[in-house]
Parts: sequence; C-alpha cells; structure tokens
Amino acid sequence: MVQLHVKRGDESQFLFSTTVDVSVETLTQQVSAIYNGRLKVDRICSEIPELADHGVSLPPNMQGLTDDQIMELKLKDEWEDCCVPSGLAEFKKDELGRRSGHAPNQKMKEVLRKTVEEAKALISKKQVEANVCVTMDLVKEALDQLRGAVMIVYPMGLPPHDPIRMEFENQEDLTGTQASLLVIPEEEAQLWWASKELQRGKKLQDYVGKNEKTKIIVKIQRRGQGAPAREPLVSEEEQKKMMLNYYKKQEELKKLEEADDDSYLQSDWSDRQALKRQFQGLTNIKWGPR
Repeated sequence: MVQLHVKRGDESQFLFSTTVDVSVETLTQQVSAIYNGRLKVDRICSEIPELADHGVSLPPNMQGLTDDQIMELKLKDEWEDCCVPSGLAEFKKDELGRRSGHAPNQKMKEVLRKTVEEAKALISKKQVEANVCVTMDLVKEALDQLRGAVMIVYPMGLPPHDPIRMEFENQEDLTGTQASLLVIPEEEAQLWWASKELQRGKKLQDYVGKNEKTKIIVKIQRRGQGAPAREPLVSEEEQKKMMLNYYKKQEELKKLEEADDDSYLQSDWSDRQALKRQFQGLTNIKWGPR
C-alpha cells in the first residue's frame, strides 16, 4: 500500500494508506473527507467543555443579553425544561451569555471530558509520529463516541440551535469564523506532490509509478491558491541532529588540539642535551662583563 503523509502548508495532518491504482478524483475525495472530518471532531471537542461547564446553548435571540434585558423583553427559553442533564444540574452562569448555566453534575462532566480526550487521541496529529494511518471509519468512530457521551449526559437531546447538535447533524454555520478558513470543500480540494498538482483525470500511478511501497508527502489546499511551498531538503528533526553532530565534532577537535600541544618542548626537562652539558660544566653559562 502507498502511504501518503498529508500536510496543510508545513503542518502535518495525518497518514493515509491507498493503492497506486486509485484515481486522483477518488483519492482527493477521500483525503478531503478525512481532513474536514478531523476538523469537525476538533470543533465539537472544543465546544463540549463549554457544554460541561455551562449547559446547553441559549436561543440566538437570548444570547449576549443580561438577565434584566431578558425579563424586559419577556424572552423565554422553550428548551430549558426539556434539555436537562442526567442527575442533578449545577448552576454556573456563563459570563459570555451563550449558554443557560444549568450544567451537568461532576460525574457527568467527567464522562464528557474523558470522551473528548479519547476522541482527540483517535485523530491526533501524533498518529503521524506513531505511524498510524487515519481512515474515515476512525473519524466516524470519534464522532460516534462524542455523540454517545452527549446522549448519556443529555438523554432528551440538545436544542436544535446548540452548535454541538448542529455539528452532529451537519447543519453547522461557520460563516465569518476562523474555522471556515480551515475547511476545504471536496470540489475545491487539490492535492500536490513534488510541486506538481495531481490532476483529477489521472491515476496516482501516473505520478509515483507502480511501487506499492512508496511513501510520499502530499499537500492539500484549495483550488486557486497556487503551488504550495516545496518541502525542505532536510527536515527540522534532521537539521537538529546534524547540528548536534557538528557540535560534538567541534568538541572532539578542541580536545585533539589540546592533546597535540607541543609547548612542553621548550621546557628544561624535555631537552635531550641537558645531561651532557651538565657533565661538561656547560650549564648556567652567562655571557657578559662581571
């Protein structure tokens, strides 16, 4: 199987295993689906701690308002009574005014936080270092774990406007957010290898040959952004090792220079003719008037 090390810019994303016979069209769809799926998992994982601390999301028309403003406008959260956590709820006011403040108890919070850690581990960038390939099934498993944990804590479900539920139902609205800049729609995705765009009408073997044991670095980006920067000839890790090796050699050369020091040749004890001159009475001879 061909192993693809997928990057976005210079940042590693994940490893993906495929065959040389796969079409670039299919490969691009598979890689972009995993890339966007990992982003979805990350967004949900970043929102669940807010759910654990401050409860479900308020309706959009109530978010950001003070209690006095809500009373003055006579607004009511219709989902407050039905979207309650398992066990006794704990009130913790959301200073940002996004969530109701009716948070799950400590035991339920722990369920959510533990699941978040497990889901993050499944699609972590550290999987690249561990040489573990990420598949769409792995991404779906992470999403199922998160969905299951939310259902345990909120058996009646979340309100339809809660960003976590919207993510699960693929109804999220990322317009105007930083997260929207990271998403790459499948139809706009491009794969690049060795400064060459992988054309959708071709197969992977048209670029890398028929060796199924090939390992390549592929960069994903939006169409129209031009060729990504080339990979450095020497990686950052290799450069560190080279600098360390260079430093060690410099230290060794210094020690050798110290060992080759011949200044001792000027010392009296190193003079081979000293004993002969002493017997002949020729030592400590001084020239000049007395």
